Amino acid sequence: MQFESLPPNEDLMQVRGQAIVMIDFETTGLSPDMGDRVTEVAALRIVDGRVVDRYVSLINCAVRIPSFITGLTGITQAMVDGAPPVAQVLPRLLDFIGGDALAAHNASFDEKFLRAESARLGLAPAHQGLVCSLKLSRRVFPGLASYKLGTLSNQLGIQFKSAAHRAESDAEVAAQVLIHIGRHLGSAYGIGTVDSDLLVAVNRLSAAKVPQFLQKRALADPRGI
Repeated sequence: MQFESLPPNEDLMQVRGQAIVMIDFETTGLSPDMGDRVTEVAALRIVDGRVVDRYVSLINCAVRIPSFITGLTGITQAMVDGAPPVAQVLPRLLDFIGGDALAAHNASFDEKFLRAESARLGLAPAHQGLVCSLKLSRRVFPGLASYKLGTLSNQLGIQFKSAAHRAESDAEVAAQVLIHIGRHLGSAYGIGTVDSDLLVAVNRLSAAKVPQFLQKRALADPRGI
């Protein structure tokens, strides 16, 4: 389990306003409805274009880790057996997220696991808004060869600092992708305030409608260029 706090840098024109928490779960499979559970989580709080705080933990859900999951992630049965129980991790995670906006790469996947694990404990997430960096990338950077996190980050010049398919590493890269998108929107469209509400709105548009929407947003933004 790890906590880190860094001072924000307000000189960067990136994601501003309300904090956004980038989350990534490692799991035993693809669907909580089919009995799959979480094995690891990383949540990184982004404020003014910087990761300023994080919560990271392996999770013991008292389930068997399939061998292919160990092969993919490196997370072993022994690692989760010795990890804090989900009943301890989830309340801390929900407290960390609070009422901030939530983000993830393929956000519907991570949110469904967050809600399923919370419901098992009689809890409910309180995040305000859901931002998907995968959908955003498709709309803001149309025509790329792939939007999988590893390929996308490489195309944007963002490098993994440690092995992929671990929660903290994937969340760190996804956070940098989101910050990169915020910087691009600021410089390409002259939008001075790139906040979670704007990103959620762009998520809901088709790629063809995004340029006109952002041009109108820039004209209405008193902090724009």
